[in-house]
Amino acid sequence: MAKGNGTVVTQFVLLGLTEVFLLAVMAYDRYVAICNPLLYTISMPKSLCMKLVAGSYLGGVLNSLTQTCCLLPLPFCGPNLIDHYFCDTNPLLKLTCSDGRLNELLLVAFNGTISMTVLLIIIISYAYILLSVLSIRSAGGRRKACSTCASHLLTVALFYVPAGLSHMQPGSKYSLDTEKVTAVFYTLLVPMLNPLIYSLRNKDVKDMLRRAGEKIFSRAAH
Repeated sequence: MAKGNGTVVTQFVLLGLTEVFLLAVMAYDRYVAICNPLLYTISMPKSLCMKLVAGSYLGGVLNSLTQTCCLLPLPFCGPNLIDHYFCDTNPLLKLTCSDGRLNELLLVAFNGTISMTVLLIIIISYAYILLSVLSIRSAGGRRKACSTCASHLLTVALFYVPAGLSHMQPGSKYSLDTEKVTAVFYTLLVPMLNPLIYSLRNKDVKDMLRRAGEKIFSRAAH
């Protein structure tokens, strides 16, 4: 049972941590685009973009393998039903017959360190972006810069807030019900909203949403 569940956990953690790393890469991309726009093609060549994406997946693989290796030695002799929507580490640890506090500590340490490091990179990137935007004199230039960052900031907020509530709960206040609710946001809702969020910069999408809003308001008025 542990081996089977470990495989599923590996896949879930791999994709989740890869997305976290990609959010940091996207923040750096926007930093280069706004702070050094004339040197963007030189600073962010295709080869570097491919290396950053590959590095994000490599980081996800290493972290997921570490967590899975910590799960494999644990004995599972109780019920085989996981009280969750998917096979995550915390619900799986609830099924072990041994003391899983060390694994929980490792889980918080790994996820917490990686998540906070990535969040720090994002914050630093946007601090430089903010300084660069404040130095732009034209209102149109500021709007364009803010439009470039808005979709990414919204995605970061929608991902980090529920994921943080889910995985960074103190042991004494841990609630599986809370984790199940927040997990719906960062595993289902956010991926579904991402295409719409990143499409809002597209002029055709904006025009379509404006026309749809005008039709709704005109029907409501009549």
